[in-house]
Parts: sequence; C-alpha cells; structure tokens
Amino acid sequence: MKIGIIGLGLIGGSLALALKKRYKDEKKIEIVGIDHNAQHCLEALELKIADTITDDIKDLDDADVIFLTIPVNGIIAMMDSLKNVSAHTTIIDCGSTKEKIVEAIPKEIRANFVAAHPMAGTEKAGPTAADRKLFRGKVVVLCDTQENEYEHLKKAKTLFKDIGMKIIYMDAKAHDKHAAFISHMPHAVSYSLANAVMNQEDPNAIIAMAGGGFKDMSRIAKSSPNMWLDVFKQNKENLLEAVEAFSKELEQFKNDVENENWDGVREWISKANNLHNIL
Repeated sequence: MKIGIIGLGLIGGSLALALKKRYKDEKKIEIVGIDHNAQHCLEALELKIADTITDDIKDLDDADVIFLTIPVNGIIAMMDSLKNVSAHTTIIDCGSTKEKIVEAIPKEIRANFVAAHPMAGTEKAGPTAADRKLFRGKVVVLCDTQENEYEHLKKAKTLFKDIGMKIIYMDAKAHDKHAAFISHMPHAVSYSLANAVMNQEDPNAIIAMAGGGFKDMSRIAKSSPNMWLDVFKQNKENLLEAVEAFSKELEQFKNDVENENWDGVREWISKANNLHNIL
C-alpha cells in the first residue's frame, strides 16, 4: 500500500507510525512524505516515519491513499494539485474545520475525498512529536460521506478503525459548530489564560506557584499559531458564538462574586460538575 502524507508533523507522523505498526505483519506499507520544512523531511526519514521524501505532488498520483495533515488553509490550497490522482486514490484530509474544506473540493475528486477530523493531538509539533498510539481510543468525525464512492469511504473507515479510532458521522456545518465549542474556543481560552498571566508585573512568580490545574489549562496554549490562526479564520462565526457563550458564563461568575452571591456561585459550580456525567 502506497500512502502519501502531505505534512510530516504530529498528525502526519503519528498516522505513519500507527499504520506501519498495525500492518507490519500483513502488508508492505510505503510512506511517501511531502513537507515544505526541510528539517521535518530529514527528521521524518531518520525516525522512519517516511520511507521516501518528494517535493513533486505528481509522485502521489498513483498512491492508494493520500493524507492531508497540514493547516486547513493549506488543505484548500492543495486541492487543485490533486485533480489528476488515480480513480482508486483515496484522499483524506485531517483538518480541524470541515465546511469550507468540503465546499472547496473540486468536482473531479469529490468522490475520492473523505473529509475527516481525527479528534486527537497534543501541544507538541513536528516529526519528533509523532506518537503511534496518538489515535488509539480517540474519535474521528467523517463528514458529508454521502458524496463519497463506496470504495473510498470503506478504505478510510478501515484505516481509521485499524489504528484504534471510533468513527462518528456528521455533516460539515454541524461539525464546525460543535468543534467551535469543544475544541476551538477552549484553545482561545487557553491562550487568554496564558496571556493574562504573562501580562502580570512578575509572571515568573505566578508560574513558580502554578500547580496541575494551571498547567492543564494552559498546556494547549503552546499550540502552533499558524495552525490555529487558520482554524479561527475558517470557523469565525461559530467561534464567536462559542466565545460569547463562554463570556456570559464568566460574566455571571464575576457578578455573583462582586455581589457576594455565594449561593449563586455554588449553584454555578454544581451545574458545571454535571459535565462529568456526560464525559
């Protein structure tokens, strides 16, 4: 199986390692990597993430599968270069937004193109962050699959299941709304928390006192500015709705504290505790 991976960072690298591990006794997996970062290419070869590196997208025209694991605006920019792939080549994007990506898919490859969002990741980046266990037990959302030919959808489902992922289905518009609340807005909150602390007169003193709670909440503030700027741009309207909902909750808390409405604060906290009945 020839697999092209465009973008050899955390997600692309982890996919390569997971697939190689899963199929090592069943079939030969050839990973052909593409990345604009020369250092990433060298590291991917050294870490055996990629078997070969190319800078010519045409080298993937006959691939069995092509994964797009680059920032979401890059996924859209790459689409026209994939119009000449084989009819049997399955293209899978792993972007964190879906609606604008789906809208941009050229008609020539719409049947081949599986719009997916693996809900997995860390704050780390680059090939050295790759982890073959990253996707195990995690959810992948497949969107607007009614547009896919059976061959391509089946192939994508098999690959994700074989690396231990749980599959759910959603239309792209609904995906972006939900992702804004459970992923995109939390990243904005984490960046806000980090900036609020760093803007203090002596942030080092605060950080020296930081316990697990602060570290947990600020961890994703280390995530790539380039990647998340693209996500925020593509999902602007849903993101603003999510931020507004969060702001209202914080404003309620602020008002209750100012007015010493401690019963209200207790009720507010207890309501939030109910989230763990769902998760």
